[in-house]
Amino acid sequence: MAEQKTPSISHSPDALPDFRNLGVITRILLAVNAAAFAAALARGPDAGAVAAQFVEIASWVEPALFACLAVLYAASAALARLPYALGYAVAVLIAAAVSAALEIAQAQYVRTAGPAAPLHDLAFAPALAVLLLEYFRLRNRAFSPALAEARLQALQARIRPHFLYNSLNAVLALIRRDPKRAEGALEDLAELFRSLMADNRQLIPMRDEIVLCRQYLNLEHLRLGDRLQVEWSVDAAAEGALVPPMLLQPLVENAVYHGIEPGVAPGAIEIRIGLEGDRVHVALSNPFYAEHQHRQGNRMALANIRERLQLHFDVEASLEAGVEGERYRIDMIMPYRKAP
Repeated sequence: MAEQKTPSISHSPDALPDFRNLGVITRILLAVNAAAFAAALARGPDAGAVAAQFVEIASWVEPALFACLAVLYAASAALARLPYALGYAVAVLIAAAVSAALEIAQAQYVRTAGPAAPLHDLAFAPALAVLLLEYFRLRNRAFSPALAEARLQALQARIRPHFLYNSLNAVLALIRRDPKRAEGALEDLAELFRSLMADNRQLIPMRDEIVLCRQYLNLEHLRLGDRLQVEWSVDAAAEGALVPPMLLQPLVENAVYHGIEPGVAPGAIEIRIGLEGDRVHVALSNPFYAEHQHRQGNRMALANIRERLQLHFDVEASLEAGVEGERYRIDMIMPYRKAP
């Protein structure tokens, strides 16, 4: 009997954290201050002494911490382009160099008397940097199966079978009277499923998402005709933003399924994509028919997209949905990361 192998879990390649991400910055701040407080606990015999020790330690640590974060924030894009091992080493060197420079400056200009506390040893900053980078590396590996699972859920939530059947029937009806249009529809369908089966762990430019949505809408136009109206408003600068794959298409499909199909009159789907400072704002709305909201799929797709936004952007992304008057509106906000 052949030995049965347990399938292995595929991890994403090791990568440095995005030092521009609010979640990453918050975790670094909390970890460093926790280490400072632990040192104060170790040195202070009572509560009063611990507080005094923590203030003393923080007066040295905080300037170096914020200076390191500022340099890493500015260098984040450049570090991401380096091989992981080299970027890792450079990040540790940045922490060591910035901390050493500030420690020397503080010792010379701020406090001229008394030796530096043990916490201020030059090894503290690089050692803590290594611990934090290892934490983020392990965290990234821990979330790799979650991304894979989110992809599987997305495969189940997207592309309803009725859409495939309806599209193929529409193409069959076109073959004789308009073969060129039928050929284009089949190309759109093939491209849609190619994107569906791709690995969604890597971010892609927003422009690719927009092209995919237009191809999907072309197919829906074959069967819905003038009932389906789409109003696009896209900021050219936002087209270069990096986003998770198949981010818009499930939302647009839900808009068609819940907002256009139930109606008998023409209905409009509005899609707005723009930049607001360093944030990408996506707003999508469609007609709302309360009596048809028992249809399945909308909540599943929204939950899946929220999960993927969180896995990719942590606390910097959000997705809100709700009814406004006679329209259903979705607002999605992500940090702006420009495609190379």
